[in-house]
Amino acid sequence: MLHDMFTIIETAIKETTGVADALLVDGGEHADLASTVAFALARQKRQAPVKIAQELAADLARRPDLTGITIEAKGPYINFIFGKAYVSEILRAAVQPGYGNLPKKPVRVVLEHTSANPNGPLHVGHIRNSIIGDTLARAFRKAGYPLEVQYYVNDMGRQIAIVVWGFDNLDNKQLDGEKEDAHIARIYIAANREIEKDEGITQQVNTLMQLVENGDPATVKKFRREVSRCLDGFKVTMKDLNVAHDRFVWESDFIRNGNTERIINKLKRIPQAHEDETLYLDLSEFGFENKYVIRRSDGTSVYAARDLAFHAWKGANFDRVIDVLGADHKLIGAQLQCTMKLLGEKVPEIVHFEFVSLPEGSMSTRAGKFVSADDLITEIRKRAFDEVTTRRPELDEETRRSIAQSVGLAAIRYDIVKVSPEKSTVFDWKEALDFERQSGPYIQYAHARACSILERAGSFPESFELETEQEIILAKKIARFPRVIDNVVSELRPHILAIYARELADTFNTFYHYEPVLKSEGQTRNRRLTLVKAVQNTLKESLETLGIDAIHSM
Repeated sequence: MLHDMFTIIETAIKETTGVADALLVDGGEHADLASTVAFALARQKRQAPVKIAQELAADLARRPDLTGITIEAKGPYINFIFGKAYVSEILRAAVQPGYGNLPKKPVRVVLEHTSANPNGPLHVGHIRNSIIGDTLARAFRKAGYPLEVQYYVNDMGRQIAIVVWGFDNLDNKQLDGEKEDAHIARIYIAANREIEKDEGITQQVNTLMQLVENGDPATVKKFRREVSRCLDGFKVTMKDLNVAHDRFVWESDFIRNGNTERIINKLKRIPQAHEDETLYLDLSEFGFENKYVIRRSDGTSVYAARDLAFHAWKGANFDRVIDVLGADHKLIGAQLQCTMKLLGEKVPEIVHFEFVSLPEGSMSTRAGKFVSADDLITEIRKRAFDEVTTRRPELDEETRRSIAQSVGLAAIRYDIVKVSPEKSTVFDWKEALDFERQSGPYIQYAHARACSILERAGSFPESFELETEQEIILAKKIARFPRVIDNVVSELRPHILAIYARELADTFNTFYHYEPVLKSEGQTRNRRLTLVKAVQNTLKESLETLGIDAIHSM
């Protein structure tokens, strides 16, 4: 399969040339894989890349480990084209449950995502974090890594202190039918309005922060109660988005267990530490102009100190530490990475993402201007139900609602994850639900079509010997799936999988247009049905890794 073939060819090029990088890439329309290594060797050998490519292609063709692969030089490029035995092997693997699973790895991974402040509902801006993080988590598990997914609960910050002040001092009755996180947001917004009118409240909030850090039992109980209620609301939203966490790690625990104080004492000993009224790090030699404050003048630690303690704990317990953070955390993330390196601790990898918005505009929980993820889910389900009803009016309402729920989930998750994290995006209601375009429902529809073909076909003997150009093109697209999973986890770019799934659906639809399946006969029918089974299985594995339901009927 492609993943294995890539490794074999890469090793052969390195052994033949002595280069560190085989410069092996997707071969596009002309080959399965291609190498540009001749360009890298041109200066060293003082020869034209075209001549080097010709000689190297001839040398590689003589290697016994590359038997069955057509190797040819096309100008300065070396192309590798796989034969029928490769295609047959693909099909045999792709019809098996769990296709795309990679070998088990010993590397323990911890992935933190979402970690929104518990002061109001998750909004559209937050859920890109959740969906990117959850898709990465699914890909890591498929790639064979032991993984723990964590949510870091900010239960000590100023925003939570404002919430607690609001519950202590304002009318805090929960409205009928009001979700817990929506209740928290309403009190938080009202408290901020009171602070704007009376600056004296700020000191009361500061006092709450001092009390909670010093472990005052009554204050700790208040903070924990309101944060827990908000998290209960978050969990409902994330379940609706098919997002799950293995562990919720509380920020305050790193005060209680002494880890924050230990990291502060360690920081004091590095040359970049300075202490006047505050304790801060001067990281200007690394390009950071602002002070990296660790402890306030009143003796309380800031979020950065507790975050450093959290990351030191993660580094001690896991081999690979990954955070998913918004673009507004780029400075904080870079300062964290720099400081962890100075301390000799494991440095986290950070996936930064730009924000997703709606055509309605930007959002702010503090100002009370946001579209909650719950509202988005409700609206997309309604629109999905209308679309399913238009397409399948003969189905009973319960069935249509079930399909609409899966289609709505696909619309949200796919539309958000299909864009590379570093690009901002606007969630387009109409495009996300378009069954005919580059959407999650479009991929689901391709899967449902494959299921329908197999159901109508009944039983058939599997046949793995493909013949026509369209059959082989589709099989070779299927072959890319394990390699795509590997690329997602190595590059931390989940949109690669989203693009692949859509391309596979495209390739399948093209095949279906040109090659009759159910109307064909004999071995032709058997091999095409086997190919459809492989497509259905690969689409299923792709969709489930994207966190999308692989439904059988739409």
